[in-house]
Amino acid sequence: MDARVPAADKIPSLEGKVSPEEWQLRVDLAATYRLVAHYGWDDMIFTHISARIPGPEHHFLINPYGLLFDEITASSLVKIDVDGNKVQDTPYPVNPAGFTIHSAVHMNRDDAHCVIHLHTTDGVAVSAQADGLLPLDQHAMMLLGDIAYHDYEGIALDLDERDRLVHDIGQKHVMLLRNHGTLAVGKSCADAFLRMFYLERACSMQTRALAGGAKPNWPNQGVPEKTAMQGAVAFEGMVGPLAWPALLRKLDRIDPSYRH
Repeated sequence: MDARVPAADKIPSLEGKVSPEEWQLRVDLAATYRLVAHYGWDDMIFTHISARIPGPEHHFLINPYGLLFDEITASSLVKIDVDGNKVQDTPYPVNPAGFTIHSAVHMNRDDAHCVIHLHTTDGVAVSAQADGLLPLDQHAMMLLGDIAYHDYEGIALDLDERDRLVHDIGQKHVMLLRNHGTLAVGKSCADAFLRMFYLERACSMQTRALAGGAKPNWPNQGVPEKTAMQGAVAFEGMVGPLAWPALLRKLDRIDPSYRH
């Protein structure tokens, strides 16, 4: 590794040096990065996952620019302000331009405590299809009515794109960034990750279902809408008590160093 970007396991732990609430958020966000890497959704050091730190300061946590997602730890996460400026002493750089998409959502959604943006193969493929996400499987149908679209405007460097992105996502929780990737918003890291899991799984199912050129089997009228209502209830009930603790146990078996 480049000497200018220290290995995450070589820096001192911040446990006990930040508030208990911030430390727990750091652990959860580091876990989210590791899970994204585990499922093969990362894009080298690019894309970001951000989380809002509780409190009036409008501070956020984001990945140290230069570390792979499977290297990120709770203590290596960088605290920034809404403009992407570092507000802590850290040896790690950040990519302020990469926070453009995230800051737009964080600033305009009180419930946007975690924002995940990815460039997966299947997610980008579906974002580039004119009809977007289709109700071809249960995962997609569970997101029906809760998915937004935002047209590609080039690399997200222009701050004036924030207003258009905020308008497009509205109060929805997942978004296809046309010709670009996927986005998920949640009230916690767990909530955002589960929504992204369903979006990515739906995109994978769609690319496979359409790849062979066979005529798709469309669900009966009313079934997608019914499934969407059932999905709204499921998202509220599955995260905290069931799915998230199970995912953390998986990470702890694989490599618990994310907790450092």
